[in-house]
Amino acid sequence: MSSSQNLTFDGRPTVYNFTLWYNPSLCTLDTCPKSYAVLQYVPSLGGNAFFLTWFIAIVIAQSVIGIYKRTWTFFAAMIGGCVLEVIGYAARVLMHENIFNFNWFLISNRYLICLTIAPCFFSAAIYLNFSRLVLLHGPHLARFKPRTYTIIFVVWDIISLALQAAGGGLADTVEDGGSGQTGINIMIAGLSSQVASLAIFAMLCADFARKVRRDKAGSTADTHQHLAKVGSSAKWWTALISSLIVAVVTIFIRSCFRVAELNGGFGGRLANNEVTYMILEGAMVAVAALAMTVVHPGFVFGRYWKLKLAKVVFSSPQVEMENGSDTKASHP
Repeated sequence: MSSSQNLTFDGRPTVYNFTLWYNPSLCTLDTCPKSYAVLQYVPSLGGNAFFLTWFIAIVIAQSVIGIYKRTWTFFAAMIGGCVLEVIGYAARVLMHENIFNFNWFLISNRYLICLTIAPCFFSAAIYLNFSRLVLLHGPHLARFKPRTYTIIFVVWDIISLALQAAGGGLADTVEDGGSGQTGINIMIAGLSSQVASLAIFAMLCADFARKVRRDKAGSTADTHQHLAKVGSSAKWWTALISSLIVAVVTIFIRSCFRVAELNGGFGGRLANNEVTYMILEGAMVAVAALAMTVVHPGFVFGRYWKLKLAKVVFSSPQVEMENGSDTKASHP
């Protein structure tokens, strides 16, 4: 067999080297058509660099606030998600120079690994926040105990994350000329699971909000009393609730988009439309991360982010706050 063959490239007759055919990572845009690349377009340098810088800034802000306020579980969830976003967009910036490099694709591709599983960490941060909101407003109005919400949805999140990561690993069979369809199907299952968890979580939040409104007089008095105990204000409280609503809606939209995208496969229209991706993936996650940074729960709960301490503070009417000194709770 000869080492080359006459083919058509950009509408022009050309000689295609079989070495490149069997090892596309050696290709460039001058020697190979985009159809042999891991993406069917060249990722935007400006757009991906923007999101890279955005998430680096979020990492710095979350580190400063999280360490200062000691909101360790929220800090871990947010940093985990943002670091994965940084790695993913850094790889996409590199792919601007070479869309034929499968290693960068595996790290950054919309379907695979970092940018796929990162929002699971942001969802976990939302669930952690909600358990504190329930405790502050009144656990008697909720369907479950505050910690139960966290356990149920974080475990569900872990399962979704595991499915997406496992599917991403199997989907790398595209490098060997396979469709990676089994991996894609597993990733769809993981993303669908994430959509379902967010939808059910939103319904439980709406149910809790309905009960709070029905018990408006009692719950409002309790909430203001609890906010005073932790040294916060109603404005910060309202801002925190608004930020969580924004985060839930944006991550839900992003997850629905990813399910639709994956259903079309790697070669589908959505999979190769970078503008749509930048809006429904990049921008949605960026807004969610920003909302949970600008209105950080540490500004509301402070050192009472820890559930055990918060329970003591919110359940005891004898807690006194004196110039930021340690809380002392009296028990009969």
